[in-house]
Amino acid sequence: MNRPKVLILHNLDEQAMAYIAEHCEIVAFPLGQKSDQAALYELVQDVEGMLQAGVRIDDDLLAQARKLKIVANYSVGYNNFDTDAMKARGVLGTNTPHVLDDTVADLVLALMLAAARRVPELDRRMKAGEWDPHLKGEAAFGIDMHHATLGIIGMGRIGEAIAKRAKFGFDMNIVYSNRSRKPGMEQVYDARYLSLEDLLREADFVVLMTPLTPQTERMIRKEHFAMMKRTAVFVNASRGQTVDEQALIEALRDGTIYAAGLDVFEKEPIDPANPLLALPNAVTVPHIGAATHKTRADMAMMAARNLVAGVTGQTPPDVVPELR
Repeated sequence: MNRPKVLILHNLDEQAMAYIAEHCEIVAFPLGQKSDQAALYELVQDVEGMLQAGVRIDDDLLAQARKLKIVANYSVGYNNFDTDAMKARGVLGTNTPHVLDDTVADLVLALMLAAARRVPELDRRMKAGEWDPHLKGEAAFGIDMHHATLGIIGMGRIGEAIAKRAKFGFDMNIVYSNRSRKPGMEQVYDARYLSLEDLLREADFVVLMTPLTPQTERMIRKEHFAMMKRTAVFVNASRGQTVDEQALIEALRDGTIYAAGLDVFEKEPIDPANPLLALPNAVTVPHIGAATHKTRADMAMMAARNLVAGVTGQTPPDVVPELR
C-alpha cells in the first residue's frame, strides 16, 4: 500500500521525523529555497500534506496543490492561512497550541525585568569599562516590577500564564483588556477588566498578547503610546504587525514611554538598520518565545501528529477554529 506523500518545510528533531516516516513518504524542501516559489509550487502538486511555518497558504498555492488535505503549522500562530480559500478546497489547517504557553510566558517576564532594570544596556556599558563614576547613582537606576500594575492586552492562555507569574511571583496588580471578560480568571488573580484606553493609562507594564487579525493589525499606534505613563514599559510577544513600529520608535526616542521589550517585529528578520536595534531602552530578541529544546521538540511532535492524522483519514486534534 502506498504511503501518503508529505512535504516538510521545517527542520524537525529526529523523533518527530521518525514518527512521520513511519506513516508517510517524506519530501524535504531545502530551507534555503523557501523563497523559490516555482520549485515549491512544483513539489506541492504531488503531496497530500505539508508541515511548515510561515509559508502563505492561499489560492495561488492551493491551485497547484490539488491533492493537498492538510497543512500542519509548526507554530501557534496561523495568520499565514487564508482560511476561506482552504475551506473552499476542503484543506485542513492545524497549529500547535498550549504546548508553548509557559515558555512564552517565561520570556515575557524576562523582557519585563530586562527592560525595567535596564539589564542589556548596563551589561554593555559595564563590559565597555564603565563602572565608576558612570554606573553609580541614578545613572544606573531602573523601575521596580514588584507591586506594580501589569496590563495584559489579550487574555488567552499565554496571557493567563503571564498573569499567574506576575501575581504570585511579583505581587503585581493585574488589569486586562480582552474581547470578553474572564470572571474565573478575575477571581483567581484578583484581576480587573478595563477598556484598552483605561488599561493604557493605568498600567506600569503593558504586555500585548493578541493574535494577528485584520482587527488587531497596528492596534497599538501613536495615540496609544501617548496614553501610557512616561514610566511605562511596553512588551510585545504577539506579532510585530500588531504595533505601529515607527510610532513605537518615536515613543522610545522622545521619552513618551520608558522602555520596551520586543520579541517580534514588523518585518522579520529585522533590518540591521532598524532604529530599534540602536535604542538603549529597547530590549530586542529574535522571535524566540518558544525557543527551548523541550518546547520545540514538543511542538514538532504535535505538528507531526496533526500531519499524519490529516493524511491518514483521521481528524487532527489541533484543527484551527476557522476550519473545524
